[in-house]
Amino acid sequence: MAMGTDFSPLERALLNDHQHDFPLCPRPFAELARRHGVDEDTVIRVLQGLQGSGAVSRVGAVVRPNRIGASTLAAMAVPQADLERVARLVNGFDEVNHNYERRHEYNLWFVVAAPSRQGLSRVLADIEGATGLPVLDLPMLEDYFIDLGFSIQWE
Repeated sequence: MAMGTDFSPLERALLNDHQHDFPLCPRPFAELARRHGVDEDTVIRVLQGLQGSGAVSRVGAVVRPNRIGASTLAAMAVPQADLERVARLVNGFDEVNHNYERRHEYNLWFVVAAPSRQGLSRVLADIEGATGLPVLDLPMLEDYFIDLGFSIQWE
C-alpha cells in the first residue's frame, strides 16, 4: 500500500516501525519516545492526531482469539453506496477491533470481541439494529496465524 507524503518523519516512524515488537512495559509510549528522541506527551499527541485523522483506528494489543472472552469474524453485505456510513457505524462499537472492505457479496468484514459469547451475540444484534443489515457470524473453528504487519511504501 502506498501512502501519501503528508506525514511527518515521526508520524511515519510511529505508523511503520512498531507494528511488531511494540514495547511491553508499564509506559510503552515513554519507551517509544525514548527510541525516537521525543517526549512521551509528543508520542501520545501524535498518535491521537493519527487516530483523529483516521490513519490509525486503534493502538492496542491483539489477544489470541477466544483466550480471553469470545470473538468472531463477522461479515455484512452492504449496498456499495452505503458502505462508508455502515463501516463508520461498525467502527463505533468498542468491541470491533477493525473492519475492512472485500470485493464480494459480503463486502464488509470485521472482528468482534466481547467478555462472553452472550455478550458477543448482543453486540452483533446491536450492530444489526444500528445498521439495519444482517450480520453473518463466522466463529473460528481452527486458528491460523498470519502476520498482519505491513511495511508501508511511502510515495
